[in-house]
Amino acid sequence: MALGTLLAISFVLCVIFGLLFPTATMYQAWLPLLPGVAWISWSSAFLGLVESFAYGWYIAVIFVPTFNFFSGRKRT
Repeated sequence: MALGTLLAISFVLCVIFGLLFPTATMYQAWLPLLPGVAWISWSSAFLGLVESFAYGWYIAVIFVPTFNFFSGRKRT
């Protein structure tokens, strides 16, 4: 939950930054990473938020068991 929330908050902050400073074109960096997201509409912003949260879950599902497996080996 923590990683998904962190990525979702980061996405929202990036969108806000892109709206405040349109010449910075920061959004072009993450558009290829979020399929279906275009700059900017309400449905696209919601899709980007959902995808960012899902990517956080995906990373956690891969990383946490791997970390637990290898950290458990060191202790024994």
